[in-house]
Amino acid sequence: MSRKSAAPETLAAPSTPPAAPADGKVTPMMAQFLEIKAANPDSLLFYRMGDFYELFFNDAEMASRALGIVLTKRGKHQGLDIPMCGVPVERAEEYLNKLIAMGFRVSVCEQMEDPAEARKRGNKSVVKRGVTRLVTPGTLTEDTLLDARRENVLAALARIRAGADAFAYALAFTDMSTGSFRVAETTHEDLAGDLARINPAEILVSDALLDDAELKALLREWPAVTPLPRQHFEGAGAERRLADFYGVAALDAFGTFSRVELVAAAAIVAYVERTQLGARPALRRPVKEAASDIMVIDAGTRANLELVRTTSGERKGSLLAAVDRTVTAAGARLLARRIAEPLTSLAAIRARHDALDHLLDDNALRTELRRRLASAPDMARALTRLALNRGGPRDLAAVRDGLGGALALRTLFTAPPPTDIARCLDDLSDVSEALAQELAAALADELPVHRRDGGFIRPGYDAELDETRALRDESRRVVAALEKRYAEETGVKSLKIRHNAVLGYFVEVTAQNAQRLQEAPFDTLFVHRQTMAGAMRFSSLELGELESRISSAGERALGLEQATFERLSSAIVEEAETIRLAADALAELDVLSSLAELASVERHVRPHMEEGCAFRIEGGRHPVVEQALARDGGPFVPNDCDLSPPEGHADGRIVLVTGPNMAGKSTFLRQNALIAVLAQAGAFVPARAACIGIVDRLFSRVGAADDLARGRSTFMVEMVETAAILNQATHRSLVILDEIGRGTATFDGMSIAWASLEHLHEVNRCRALFATHFHELTALSQRCARLTNATVKVTEWDGEVIFLHEVVPGAADRSYGIQVAKLAGLPEAVITRAQSVLAELEAAERASPAQKLVDDLPLFSIAARAPAKAQAAPARPSPALEALEEIDPDDLTPREALEALYRLKSLNGA
Repeated sequence: MSRKSAAPETLAAPSTPPAAPADGKVTPMMAQFLEIKAANPDSLLFYRMGDFYELFFNDAEMASRALGIVLTKRGKHQGLDIPMCGVPVERAEEYLNKLIAMGFRVSVCEQMEDPAEARKRGNKSVVKRGVTRLVTPGTLTEDTLLDARRENVLAALARIRAGADAFAYALAFTDMSTGSFRVAETTHEDLAGDLARINPAEILVSDALLDDAELKALLREWPAVTPLPRQHFEGAGAERRLADFYGVAALDAFGTFSRVELVAAAAIVAYVERTQLGARPALRRPVKEAASDIMVIDAGTRANLELVRTTSGERKGSLLAAVDRTVTAAGARLLARRIAEPLTSLAAIRARHDALDHLLDDNALRTELRRRLASAPDMARALTRLALNRGGPRDLAAVRDGLGGALALRTLFTAPPPTDIARCLDDLSDVSEALAQELAAALADELPVHRRDGGFIRPGYDAELDETRALRDESRRVVAALEKRYAEETGVKSLKIRHNAVLGYFVEVTAQNAQRLQEAPFDTLFVHRQTMAGAMRFSSLELGELESRISSAGERALGLEQATFERLSSAIVEEAETIRLAADALAELDVLSSLAELASVERHVRPHMEEGCAFRIEGGRHPVVEQALARDGGPFVPNDCDLSPPEGHADGRIVLVTGPNMAGKSTFLRQNALIAVLAQAGAFVPARAACIGIVDRLFSRVGAADDLARGRSTFMVEMVETAAILNQATHRSLVILDEIGRGTATFDGMSIAWASLEHLHEVNRCRALFATHFHELTALSQRCARLTNATVKVTEWDGEVIFLHEVVPGAADRSYGIQVAKLAGLPEAVITRAQSVLAELEAAERASPAQKLVDDLPLFSIAARAPAKAQAAPARPSPALEALEEIDPDDLTPREALEALYRLKSLNGA
């Protein structure tokens, strides 16, 4: 099926196939396809034909390019060949996964009846088909299409007018595979950060929003944006759509939602109903999320700090990967959410820390808890598949094992645990023991993947099923006995009784023995059915009767199993909320025990959290870098950081960090930001001790990157991110800035860095770490009471620079840039020349030193005087150059030329 694909190209959206010709000359099958495709124009149509899903027309051309499969043709339409390609039904999920990852939507069209039934209506009758599901990136539920350790979020962005020149924004987002459903208001400024936080697989927007150039540019950064008609985002019927979906008269019991939040939530449920074609997923009631409950982290900061994935998009190397010790998929998803959404509630943070303390102190309890949790299945996703009628026997087993594990965990805790653990145990106590016991009694030990395969109900559970199975299995033994008797009676020892879907049961002998079955007395017993190459097939009345018995027994046994499956599924869906609470409790216990295990293994400590602006870290470490160094056998150098308010001040301090590249300034900046994230996510922190006042917003401007898609240079991106910090940071925020102003001319860059530092100190009044190579900025510590200087220690040995990675009070006296360039491998000639130029520049500076930075705005006064000094003392013309202008080389003899050269030399020395 597969072939090498051509170079990647832009894939257009699926389009409507050609309409049926006016003369009606189209096959019945193609007429059916065109009708179904017309109803699903915005998705690829997987049209079931036997063992394949076929695609036609433009769908086939796009799928062929995307999947690297052969494009063929089938007949003609309007005089042109019909492009066609197909994928095997057995491998459909593999191909669906590729298409969904590329942002496609797929309509799955199944055969709704047995082909034999269609043939009864006539030779030209077409099998009834219908779309059973619309597969989109945000509505996946199958394990094979999902990453077990990541949420798969479907989001809806709503915007309504809130005044003459103002808009209100809201995001509703759900992980349909688990049923979680949250709603939050946002702002135009925070929208990019909120989208980065929830990381949606698909975003629903009104087509009207795409007329906004700025929003369109923002949404272009996401792989799957689905525009919907604007009526899906109208506020008039939003509350009624939600009430109808949940089967309630009013939403009063759900909480208080703003109008724009209701619009976003209603768009979600409308899209879910549309894509699931009547099947109702067990979505939880929407939960309102308050913006003040979560630390605000913008998109640029998330990328810079690599919280849940690196800048290359990988999980490995991120903060999440470094701290994840979870043993369940649900726990991994919850931990990722907590890292992405640090809390700002002091009480909630302390409750999480209390739970970690409890588990850290009791090593035996923690070990046993993690051992039991390791076998806990993903109940939430199994429940969703069962609710959508897409589940199988193994989903029933997932609920069985999850409930059984939940019931067993209740007895593990003897002493009264902290509030968070106690709440989890309360949720586990509501688990229905009767349902758990029923599932345990019903399900066999070995289970098939699909319910259609049967054999998943345990013997002894259903007496009628046992009797039917016995009849079926006995009949099969009768077939073996009949085969043996026929072989003995005919004397054909190679005689076999076989079965296929066309002939049913038949007797098969080799061509050499076929004549014997056609002679008396066997010619009245066996009836010729089919001649094969080297074999002949016969039937008999006795064999036909036996086939009828076997067929009815097998079908009845499978039917009884299917009925039991439906009954058990219904019982599970009725207990959906209890099962979800138990699944949440298991996930939370996994996160708590894993963070306690992390603290034990990596020597993390409980931070002291308070409401003020304190920020004192003793022996802080970068969790990602420390683990990377440990794998290589190297030590990590811990460092202190104190951004707490100086005595007599209420606001935090700013630390200006200088020092050479490669010394560890960026690591120092990032590690303190990550410590704040971990502390407010409810984890312990990599430090010897820590005291942290709640951070409401975290900002990071570290690293260099351009945004060519929006026409932004590296420096422009730097300025945009810096502007966001200076406009939004509050006195409770934490800001880390690295090398502001480096992307432009020296005086321009130094001026921007200087002014930004003053603004942070005087206006934002926040806690900040500010790294720079502009050593002149250290003079600001004389004028700004809450600004102190720090530097990274280095030493030189035998002409080589040695980085000690230790941050100490003070300011760097030089940058060691040439030594770093040498370490990077620049050619020796370049290094030598650079040292020579540096010596000349330093000598010139000593000869005419710049005025010291002591007056108001001294930086600007230096810049202002520089051009004036140049104008006051214009350079005197050189006598040698004037004489050279008067010489015509073409008129000189060799002797005259030599004399002119001596004359010019004497003038140059004058």
